[in-house]
Amino acid sequence: MPTPDHSNGAPCWIDLMTSDADKAKSFYGALFGWTFQTGDEEKYGGYITASKDGKSVAGLMQKQADQAAWPDMWSTYLRTEDAAATVKAAAEHGAQVYMEPMVVPEQGSMAMIGDPTGASVGVWQPGEMKGFELAAEAGAPAWHELHTKDYATAVTFYQDVFGWDTDVMSDTPEFRYTTLGAGPSAKAGIMDASAYLPAEIPSNWQVYFAVADADATVAQALSLGATVIHPPEDTPFGRLATLSDPTGAMFKIVADTGQGAQDA
Repeated sequence: MPTPDHSNGAPCWIDLMTSDADKAKSFYGALFGWTFQTGDEEKYGGYITASKDGKSVAGLMQKQADQAAWPDMWSTYLRTEDAAATVKAAAEHGAQVYMEPMVVPEQGSMAMIGDPTGASVGVWQPGEMKGFELAAEAGAPAWHELHTKDYATAVTFYQDVFGWDTDVMSDTPEFRYTTLGAGPSAKAGIMDASAYLPAEIPSNWQVYFAVADADATVAQALSLGATVIHPPEDTPFGRLATLSDPTGAMFKIVADTGQGAQDA
């Protein structure tokens, strides 16, 4: 499969902030067939790159002592040509800036913001590192989805700040969903989560990984120490399940992807 074409505003990278990098490597290596390379400590802070079949798919980062209170979690990064300008525009449109743009030597520049609905999302300005090199294949990211408690605000924010050309997939009280792009070429989604996200859970981005068999993957994940949040179920977009890894980071899997989980 060709390297994904990362367009501006679209998801281009994911990484895991984890309280136990060794446990995460063991879990995801066994579950998805990932291999790992640890970057130079001085230059890259020991950042770990995960690869599938020799192509980069994700990053892992060991939490530091001052981050101990933060939950283990996956983050999605959206591509931009100018991280500083994007962060400035985000702040002007109601976002919180968690981390100002930071140069990652040779690789690019990164930042982290909280959108106006409370969901954290990364910003990536590519240098040598363009983004994940494999998508929508088993063991690689397949779809990226914002679950937001303020749907209208979120849609407007990503249109205005990241230049999203959006398409309304559904607009009923039961299911409101907007995508970046339309149909099979869609690259991400925004879901109205106001009816089901508990008060203590903020709006959040969720990552889907493609798998060949959702039920078999869930069974294997359980044997490796995962927890099932939502068991496998058939949907118009594939057979989906939601899991948390052994340290509590949530992720989703999707088998037989349809238009709801396309190559990012």
